[in-house]
Amino acid sequence: MGIFFQAVILGIVEGITEFLPISSTGHLIIVNRFIHFTGGFAEMFDIVIQLGAILSVIVYFWNRLLPWGKNKTSEDKKTVWTTWAKAIVGVLPALVIGAAFEHKIKALFFNPTSVAVALFVGGILLIFIESRKKTPVFNSIKDLTFRTVLAIGLIQCLSMIPGTSRSAATIIGAMLLGASRSAAVEFSFFLAIPTMIAASGYSLLKTGATLTTVEWQALAVGFLVSFFVAWAVVAFLMNYIRKNDFKPFGYYRIVLGVVLIVLCIRHFL
Repeated sequence: MGIFFQAVILGIVEGITEFLPISSTGHLIIVNRFIHFTGGFAEMFDIVIQLGAILSVIVYFWNRLLPWGKNKTSEDKKTVWTTWAKAIVGVLPALVIGAAFEHKIKALFFNPTSVAVALFVGGILLIFIESRKKTPVFNSIKDLTFRTVLAIGLIQCLSMIPGTSRSAATIIGAMLLGASRSAAVEFSFFLAIPTMIAASGYSLLKTGATLTTVEWQALAVGFLVSFFVAWAVVAFLMNYIRKNDFKPFGYYRIVLGVVLIVLCIRHFL
């Protein structure tokens, strides 16, 4: 299988899974095994194409993320800057814990069995959270306190275990702390921006200089595919949460987790 075809497949997988609470990293690890895309470049590729998906959020929420604009009032500009400040505060735990334990986490959890278990457990938690009847305390990102976003950032660190899902950890954490579903999803989007910029930048600094021309081209293909697919998924998800909950994604995680556990037991993965 050619490297560019692999790049397209992984770009589609990343674009679909990055913002849905089903774990993009977990899906990429499993798909990598099936298409025989492994090694140092594959690990870096999986991280950097996530930045393509994150870019789609910046484009989709362009007006809400930029503090400038002739139609923006001083209050609007203050809200934008505060949103960015909350995203930065939310990413701090991941930066600290990631820097300290990156290699140990990869050695212990970057395997199909860990992905399968994390998918299964996360699915149960997602269904449990959605089954509770609780009035939200925070109905928008503007309502979230800095203490709350720091706590969400700590919970997001669970997503360092592949299969957990960064978006699922953020959404579940935010809802547990009193955020409405829409506020939890939107903050998950915005928190992803500094998180993935930091992760992608770090990965490129480590290995970028050693990439061949073909690898750079494959990386660009995966980046662009994940951007356009993720853009469509963000639009879908913003419309979906207005009338639906996340239980279907919880059931999907459980079923996929069980299938992967069986495959691991039978040594197919």
